[in-house]
Amino acid sequence: MVAEFWQDLRYGARMLVKNSGFSLIAILMLAAGIGANTAVFSVVNAVLLKPLPVAQPDELVSLYTSDFSGPRWLRLAFNKSDFRFR
Repeated sequence: MVAEFWQDLRYGARMLVKNSGFSLIAILMLAAGIGANTAVFSVVNAVLLKPLPVAQPDELVSLYTSDFSGPRWLRLAFNKSDFRFR
């Protein structure tokens, strides 16, 4: 059984060398697929799986204001100077 494995491995290597164009394309496609998979997992891990680095993430809020003066309304961010502190 081990001898058959090594024989199949040598045959596969000979075929890869014989069809070098196909081998190159296959290796490049595997590399692109592995790279894309790694990139997508990194984004999903950072955005969805890791907890937020704050003490109480359930108390986070998002504030915005709207400007309806133009043809389309805009969401504008608040600045610290927009608030009155008592």
